[in-house]
Amino acid sequence: MKERPRTVVRRRDLLGLVLAGVGAAVADTVEAESAVAKSVDLKDKRKARYQANSAEVRNFYRVNSYPVR
Repeated sequence: MKERPRTVVRRRDLLGLVLAGVGAAVADTVEAESAVAKSVDLKDKRKARYQANSAEVRNFYRVNSYPVR
């Protein structure tokens, strides 16, 4: 009876093959989504949003012990 050639499969090689297979399967199933940016209204973009007399700002300065304005 002939001896079979002994093939050594290391764990690291096996893990690499499994990861490559999983990566190929994921890449095949992921569909490319078209990214469409929303149009930007420049008036809204440049509008001042900070209001010094708002309740949030007054509460921030009160809680953090800053001197009263």
